[in-house]
Amino acid sequence: MNPLRYDPAGVFLPEFDLVNEDLARLSDPLRQARQEVLGDVRLWESGGEVPPEKQPLDAGFLRLPESILEAYRRDGQQSELGRILAAARRLAESVDRVIVLGIGGSYMGARALMEACCHPYHNELSRADRGGQPRMYFEGNNVDNDATAGLMDLLPSSPQPRPEDRWGLVVISKSGGTLETAVAFRQFLARLREACGDANSLAQSVLPVTGPSGKLFELATALGCPDIFTIPEGVGGRFSVLSPVGLLPAALLGLDVVKLLEGAAAMNEHFATAEPGENVVLDYTAVCHAMEVKRGAHIRVLSTWGKGLEATGLWYDQLLAESLGKQEQGATPLTVVNTRDLHSRGQQHQEGRRDKLITNVIVDQPRREPLPVGRSELDQDQLNALADKTLPEVLQAAIAGTNKAYAEDNRPTADLYLPRLDEHALGQLFQMFMLATVVEGRLIGINPYGQPGVEAYKKHMNAYLRGK
Repeated sequence: MNPLRYDPAGVFLPEFDLVNEDLARLSDPLRQARQEVLGDVRLWESGGEVPPEKQPLDAGFLRLPESILEAYRRDGQQSELGRILAAARRLAESVDRVIVLGIGGSYMGARALMEACCHPYHNELSRADRGGQPRMYFEGNNVDNDATAGLMDLLPSSPQPRPEDRWGLVVISKSGGTLETAVAFRQFLARLREACGDANSLAQSVLPVTGPSGKLFELATALGCPDIFTIPEGVGGRFSVLSPVGLLPAALLGLDVVKLLEGAAAMNEHFATAEPGENVVLDYTAVCHAMEVKRGAHIRVLSTWGKGLEATGLWYDQLLAESLGKQEQGATPLTVVNTRDLHSRGQQHQEGRRDKLITNVIVDQPRREPLPVGRSELDQDQLNALADKTLPEVLQAAIAGTNKAYAEDNRPTADLYLPRLDEHALGQLFQMFMLATVVEGRLIGINPYGQPGVEAYKKHMNAYLRGK
């Protein structure tokens, strides 16, 4: 594979007294944590009794990429991935807008894939320039009246003869009981019923992704949806991006989901075999853990250099916060987009509290031809001196300049490099972050699975609404 690269050189600063020996001392604990994570997978796959301290054990995400790929290569169109690709092709050919309904892990991965791998203004392009792929919007992740009404303004409420004027729904919820998504589905389904005109067209225009039972499964069955995709057992919401939860929206966008899964599978192999010091998952975990324990860097800033990775950062925020934010532990994640946010948060990161570790996420090569600054007869801005410099060169200067400024003030930074912003690299990145999160959980004695705090808010919200 063309692998991700991790360079933590910028954390070894005099002020922080962190040295390579600190990471070396973590090598054996990290190996033990890796063995525990891999053992968790074997325990989950065996169906054996799970000890109370390991419940819930949602370890099914780890080998999901390999199992999906193996089934696809063996069974082709009859496999789950084959069915996903066929359903996505069918819906894409019949509609021009798709509304993805889901909250948290049920939509954040799909949004991250769209922003990273599609044209930055995908929804603004003509159908031809989108390659026939539909526009995509995300709702059911909030209860914002005006946002919901505004999106409905774009959606016809009567039958339309042309695919360019029709729309459909992807609804994602394991149980169907999450209120935000369930309410949105009821509202958008009512409008879609009017737009379709008959029950068969309605069923054909809805693609549910849910559990093998539950409220959404029963509703989708009652609608007669021809395709209902299942969220695998043992895969929690924030770990589900490489299941139908993320694969179906990605396929609708025309992304190469095989390369996405291959990237994740390659990261699994790297994680299981590479030694500390050469293992991007273990090395990233070691630096984050050592900086928090030894230097109090309990705020982790994911500094994405370019707009395409902002939603990926927000996906990671949820992954880290829900997985490790328990028992009064867990670092606080924060995503920024630079150079944009240097003009809002840069001051605090440069001169604020020394409680932060900044990880730069840098893409080696842009997808498009580099744009030069350009020469002008009007040189009042004095940019003719930079006329031949390209935007990637300006960005590289900004990264280097920012890292140098932080180093001069003993502000720790590490660099994580992606070769390109494409499906294979995103597959690696998703899997790397998920693996690093569960390894750190086992390292500090926290079960990285489950989300008891989120369940409490759901319970109380329903009680208020129902007058209990």
